Amino acid sequence: MASASAALAPSYLDRLAAEQPCSDPATTGTLIDTVPLSRSGAPVQPYGVKFGGRGLDARLITDLSTLEPDRLITPNAEAFVRTECPAAVAQHRGPWRIKTTGLVRGEGSLPVDELLKSARSMGAHLCECSGNNNPANFGLMSVAEWDGVPLTDMLSRLEIAATATAVLVSGVDPDMPSATGSTAGASWVIPLVHLDRLGAFLAVRMNGEALPRDHGRPVRLVVPGWYAATWIKWVDEVRLVGANEPATSQMKEFAGRTHQPARHDLARDYVAPEIQVAAVPVRIERRRTATGISYRIVGIVWGGRQKVDRLAIRFGIDGPWTPFLVCGASGPSGTWSLWEFQWQPAQPGTYPIFLSAPDRSIPQRRTLATT
Repeated sequence: MASASAALAPSYLDRLAAEQPCSDPATTGTLIDTVPLSRSGAPVQPYGVKFGGRGLDARLITDLSTLEPDRLITPNAEAFVRTECPAAVAQHRGPWRIKTTGLVRGEGSLPVDELLKSARSMGAHLCECSGNNNPANFGLMSVAEWDGVPLTDMLSRLEIAATATAVLVSGVDPDMPSATGSTAGASWVIPLVHLDRLGAFLAVRMNGEALPRDHGRPVRLVVPGWYAATWIKWVDEVRLVGANEPATSQMKEFAGRTHQPARHDLARDYVAPEIQVAAVPVRIERRRTATGISYRIVGIVWGGRQKVDRLAIRFGIDGPWTPFLVCGASGPSGTWSLWEFQWQPAQPGTYPIFLSAPDRSIPQRRTLATT
């Protein structure tokens, strides 16, 4: 998402955005067809079908163009996949247990059946792959409703040593070679002081059903607001660690993608891998209105710690930035919100589309141009 913060003063944009009324369904006209979003040079992959290979290389992308106000939750079969279920998990028989190790009194294990008994609704949360940068679709993200148990509830059952400063959550990962260079090994270290604010939990159900195998069954970690590299699947160990715990291979692999300044050797030196604010068009509708042919651009905005209720859009490299309200953005934070913009181009042609959150205080590192 291209940032215009250097040129646009928030107070000025706030005033302009307030003058831009939300679109009235009565004036949006009659739908003629949809215009394909073209992003030059990007490979096009099928939606809802796994491709790319096995294990660490398996991918499934979500079709964002079908999102509507009453269809913001992604069905399980359409939720994105980055790494399919390992053979060791698929072939496992008997109760699944999570080992509790490290700086605790009396290492042990917890059967997942106990989590199932106490699982409760944890709300809807957006999961986004840190490698969600394919401009052809931006489909490595989904929103689901999750049931689970807060990680703090599980930790409260343990006698944790005073020297423990963080928790390492580890899961099973495919051990077959990766053609894309992914490193086997799935684990992340989370500082204990962040747990209450984060609301991290161990999920056992997705959209009211048992977790699909490719989404972590029988149990996965969910860290609201953090990239999916931290949402460890097939969790098999929770370990309490101290201040000098080394960074995991997963943390190092995804350092750049999760906005880290470097691939540090110690886990404590990693900043929170938060998803920053971003926006993207997902559908362009060509409509016949009273004033001629108009284009209704529908998109989503997500990420960040605060609700974004206004954006700015630009058509063409040298076009002006136009602020507008994100109308009806009343959904829960941590998911995505729909936005729309009505546009009549001055002349036929191909137009790059840029988006920005005009509030300069909002971190937004991603740049996106859609044609």
